[in-house]
Amino acid sequence: MTDHDLPTGFPPGFLWGAATSAYQIEGGVDADGRVPSIWDTYSHTPGRVRDGDTGDVACDHYHRWAEDVAIMAELGLNAYRFSIAWPRIMPGGRFNPKGADFYSRLVDALLERGIAPVATLYHWDLPQELEDAGGWPARQTAFRFAEYAEAIGRVLGDRVHIWTTLNEPWCSAFLGYCSGSHAPGRTDPAAALAAAHHLNLAHGLAVRALRRAAPGARCSVTLNLHHARGASAADADAVRRVDAVANRIFLGPMLTGRYPADLIDDTASITDWAFVHPGDEQTIAAPLDVLGVNYYAPVLVRRWDGSAPRQSADGHRPGSRSAFPGCEEVEFLPMPGPRTAMGWPIDPAGLTELLMRLHRDHPGVPLMITENGAAFEEEADADGRVHDARRIGYLRDHLAAAKAAMDAGADLRGYFVWSLMDNFEWARGYSKRFGIVRVDYRTQRRTWKDSAHWYRRVIAANARSHQAPRP
Repeated sequence: MTDHDLPTGFPPGFLWGAATSAYQIEGGVDADGRVPSIWDTYSHTPGRVRDGDTGDVACDHYHRWAEDVAIMAELGLNAYRFSIAWPRIMPGGRFNPKGADFYSRLVDALLERGIAPVATLYHWDLPQELEDAGGWPARQTAFRFAEYAEAIGRVLGDRVHIWTTLNEPWCSAFLGYCSGSHAPGRTDPAAALAAAHHLNLAHGLAVRALRRAAPGARCSVTLNLHHARGASAADADAVRRVDAVANRIFLGPMLTGRYPADLIDDTASITDWAFVHPGDEQTIAAPLDVLGVNYYAPVLVRRWDGSAPRQSADGHRPGSRSAFPGCEEVEFLPMPGPRTAMGWPIDPAGLTELLMRLHRDHPGVPLMITENGAAFEEEADADGRVHDARRIGYLRDHLAAAKAAMDAGADLRGYFVWSLMDNFEWARGYSKRFGIVRVDYRTQRRTWKDSAHWYRRVIAANARSHQAPRP
């Protein structure tokens, strides 16, 4: 591929980044006062994670962060999206300076290299002690989250200017408490809906807390929106139901200040929504400076007529319970065409469609693609190199799809590849590799894949974007 084939034309100030999360890369689970998270418990429970893998060591980023920042700088990134481990910051509900100091050093190193830190407060690692007290289905968890947000905001707010409250709260609520395929592994649809509300409430409270602790903070949330398509024109209601419980359950209260009426109707047999207190929706609707979008693939749905086993190709772990309460009459169909190693269809057009939907439905809200990437079956050669042409093609086509949305009017401010490096892929353990940098988990050696070299060239080709980033 020549430089003429590289995606170009992105505007000045566009964020070119990569993303990771704390539990997936850090390791150091007992270091400097950290307490267990729900993912420590879940991964150490036999049968929960493939091959019995855990995040105990992961990529050992907790001890190798300086090496990893050097890689980011060599790539030419002007932004890095990472998450802060709540169990490091507030063990026992008390602020832990040693835990915060790790992130302070990381942020300083990023800034020294001209890389804007984009800090996520929650990427699924709820302290186990809070799960023991009720977890996200319990209202008090939202207020504990706000305390944590304010505490870390006071430490980092002078240097971190872009904050994300939650990463993919849909997964936390519905994979964690409905299907049980993620930590904490509960299977209670009513609890999952309560968890979704309390995650929303936590978001709103955290935005307020961050703005108290760090005046000038630019606040965002990251959603894994399910871009649903109907198998036919007759499947509009199936699309509506999935959109309600996967997308508008968050977009509604966060951006319009109210839950969708059809969502409440769809789930009336599961819960009465009494967990929504007066004033909650106003709190949740704290103004956002940017909306983060994680996109991997669309879903294809139709109304299930009950005459055959219901198909469940929803992109989540096969064999688990449904993660979509209120969608009992919906089935998820396999999509034709190429797939990633996760079994997800490759459909860049879905990204354009999703960005344009957000631009149309929520004008004036800037967007960032906070995760986009793919796992493929890949082998390293004798030198540890990975020739991942399929990943390059995937990233190229999705960047082109993003640019198409921008050309049509979408206000897109940045793109973060998932992921900077191979890491712990949740219930699939270390079996799936999303990184543009290969990690040899035995030696912790980092090696650039061909996609990393390609991404560096993309960033360089858009060199005019390397001005002061704007979220």
